[in-house]
Amino acid sequence: MKKKRIPQFKSEDQERAFWAKHDSTDYVDWSVARKVVLENLRPSLKTISLRLPASLLAELKLLANKRDVPYQSLLKNFLAERVQAELRVPGSRSRS
Repeated sequence: MKKKRIPQFKSEDQERAFWAKHDSTDYVDWSVARKVVLENLRPSLKTISLRLPASLLAELKLLANKRDVPYQSLLKNFLAERVQAELRVPGSRSRS
């Protein structure tokens, strides 16, 4: 089956919207795909504002100091670990 041509996109947002509505198998022959390692790829970061009780922030900074890491890095690790744990738990539901 002949694959459709992938359109040109003017922005990442336009491309993201396109792929959210289209199946890539109509455009890409995945049977000939091969794995690659992108060693220097860094994840996209988004700055947020987070209000924490002063005592919690102080404790976080204390733990980070003991581990000799910046407290923001420690917080990101804690959050990532917890999110992965929650995603692995069968039947867990988020509270909205």
